[in-house]
Parts: sequence; structure tokens; C-alpha cells
Amino acid sequence: MSVEVFRSRALDYDAWYERHPSLYRSELLAASRFDCRGGVEVGVGTGRFAAPLGLRAGVDPVREMLRLAPRGLDLVEAVGEKLPLREGAFPCALLVVTLCFVQDPAAVLREAMRVAQRVVACIVPRDSAWGMRYRELAAGGHPFYSRARFYTVREVLEVAGAAPTRVVATLSYGPEEGEAEEEPREVSAEEAEGMGFVCLEFPSRL
Repeated sequence: MSVEVFRSRALDYDAWYERHPSLYRSELLAASRFDCRGGVEVGVGTGRFAAPLGLRAGVDPVREMLRLAPRGLDLVEAVGEKLPLREGAFPCALLVVTLCFVQDPAAVLREAMRVAQRVVACIVPRDSAWGMRYRELAAGGHPFYSRARFYTVREVLEVAGAAPTRVVATLSYGPEEGEAEEEPREVSAEEAEGMGFVCLEFPSRL
């Protein structure tokens, strides 16, 4: 993960949620379907998901992001590939658009499965309309998306080495249609490829 841009532009990153409230609420609703209360978010950033979803802790390698997170969270500065957390310490580990920014997504998922009873990984599928839009912005030099590697749902399943127990998705429309809040729904892994925000639940390997 290239952390320098997140260190220097933490406020810019956090401002995305203010500029795109409908997208944020849609994504928050999708993640909320898994009830990760009391869990840990890996790649917590500024806490935009962990705090409203009732998670207990958050891990992120960027101190400048953690400084913007709510003080009610137990925050740890560390990388996802090597979590300084006890085995099975949490009921749930949440990763929201984290895998696309890490060096070793397989190691991050293994660590999440080690410290939690189940893992919920949310992604923007690479070939969805939203994934293609973000990749276009990346090609144009966007400060954050240009550092990302977007994955298909199938690729995440291969990296996880497990079938998901549930798949919940939202943003069935494309960016050319504007932005509107949308209720999430359970879908198949195949159908999820065309959705703009997808959360996959995996069991722990403990």
C-alpha cells in the first residue's frame, strides 16, 4: 500500500463521504446487513463505517487518518498483513474497499480470519459500471484510485480460498444515472459482478 498519499491527503479522502452522501448511505446499508457490532475494521481510515456500525476497534497504517476517526473506537496503527491482535478476539472483521489498496490481499484476509469469527469484505467490482468509472479516474491520475487495484468478485473468492456464506450488494445503476440511495439486497456471486458495491461474508479458518 502506498500510504504517503493518504498521509498527505487524509482530509481530502474523508471529504468524499460529504460529497457523495447517497453513495455513502447505500454502502453503509449494505455493510450493516452483516451486524459486525463489537468487531474490528481492518483499514478503518477515518472511521466512517466502524463508528456508525457499532464496531469496537479499527486498524490502519496511516496515523493521519486515525486522528480523524471518532475517539470512541479502539484504534491501532498497523498494517493488515500483520495485525497485532489476538486470535479469535473479535466476532467480526470488516474490510471496506481495503483489499484494493493493500500489498498482499491474501495475507490481509488470512489475518482477518485469524482474529475474527467471520470476515466481511466489501469491494467495488472491477468490471461493474462503478469499477470502470473509478478505473477511468485512475488512468487520469486520480490521487487515490490511481493507487488502487480493483478486483472482480471471482478474484476475491480465489484469494480468500473460500466460498462466501452471504453476498449483499447495492448500486445496481451506473454513475451516468446520477447518485441515489439504494436498498441493498442479497445476490449470487455471479450477479454481484455487475453491482457497484459488494460485501462478501466468509467464515473464520479457526
